[in-house]
Amino acid sequence: MASKFTVPRGTYDILPKESYKWEYIEQTFKSIVKNYNYQEIVTPIFENAEIFERSVGNTSDIIQKEMYKFQDKKGRVFALRPEGTAPVIRSYIENNLWTDSPLTKLFYIGPMFRYDRPQAGRSRQFSQFGIECIGSNHPYYDAEVISIFYNFLKAIGLKNYQVEINSIGCPNCSENYNEALRTYYKEYINQLCPDCKSRFLKNPKRLLDCKVDTCKKISKNAPLILDYLDEECKKHFEQVQFYLNLLKVPFIINASIVRGLDYYSQTAFEFINNNLGAQNALGGGGRYNGLIKQMGGKDIPAVGFAGGFSRLLLSIENENIKIENTNQSKFFIVNLGDSAIEKTIEILNFLRKNNIKADFDIEKTSLKAQMKLADKLNSTYTIIIGEDEMKNNEFTIRNMLNGSQQSINFDNIKALLEL
Repeated sequence: MASKFTVPRGTYDILPKESYKWEYIEQTFKSIVKNYNYQEIVTPIFENAEIFERSVGNTSDIIQKEMYKFQDKKGRVFALRPEGTAPVIRSYIENNLWTDSPLTKLFYIGPMFRYDRPQAGRSRQFSQFGIECIGSNHPYYDAEVISIFYNFLKAIGLKNYQVEINSIGCPNCSENYNEALRTYYKEYINQLCPDCKSRFLKNPKRLLDCKVDTCKKISKNAPLILDYLDEECKKHFEQVQFYLNLLKVPFIINASIVRGLDYYSQTAFEFINNNLGAQNALGGGGRYNGLIKQMGGKDIPAVGFAGGFSRLLLSIENENIKIENTNQSKFFIVNLGDSAIEKTIEILNFLRKNNIKADFDIEKTSLKAQMKLADKLNSTYTIIIGEDEMKNNEFTIRNMLNGSQQSINFDNIKALLEL
């Protein structure tokens, strides 16, 4: 007997009984971002690996541990995309999108890949949504990007989360701050995990992002970046807060947020749901003014965010939010006898051409079997066509919610559109 195939570890199937929830989140997200004039961009699921190594940073866990890399037949090194910003920026540069408008607003939805330890809210293939606002350094757009995420979460009904913001400064601020971190961590160097010992020299900000318990305890008393901001970065951060208040987005300042990607500067933020356990970030983002130049483009500022579908669904379940199942048929036609088939297909075509979901089963012959299927499909109405209905030139409609019935003449088929 052939072995039974199973889904790869760290991945999962989205089955029909759950897919409507994913569709709801996706459609809600698209609706919100389009109100802000964002347009969709779709990039390949694999890119030149150097794109991520140059943008995300060689000191990040994504590059060091999690990226899926492979060589093609010509020896070129590619990677399954571990995040969405770098591919969008690659496309922005390659296609000269700045020539269309000085401000470019893009959104994306798609699968990302990271070789990580699978756990609740974290998998090796995961669906991510995100936006990129490219072309302005004005602090209003930092606040607007945060407000879009906030309004999206409100639209899907979530309540148990908080907005946390920080400024991680610019390269000028970072020099002094990095030195302060090295001075602080120097006396703890022997207690740090192997990764943090490497980060100590290469990128000390990454020390604050470590998830190892010992390192987390040490980081609690580390110097705060807010104490090392220059005047320009302080003013920018104050203005972000000003615009967030105008946009009526509640927030708290969390000076420990540094984000896990090396390209961030100035504003950084996260949306935290403390009911999710260790993986409690619904999403986050920030400003990345140097990334486009770093990837070979012009010196153009940008800000954006990304979030994951899986943790949103976990949050929805935790808060007992009900999502309407739009996959169910409004009508199910029960046909009894060969003479009813022709009329059944005629009504099906009529309903479907009018964008109404309807179905039937041409192989089941008994009333009981067909009614059972109609109930299983959660149909709102059943249309019953049997010998008596054919003789009387009418069909019976049963409301599956309250059991009421009525008869409608075949010539009055348009009455179905009013139900």
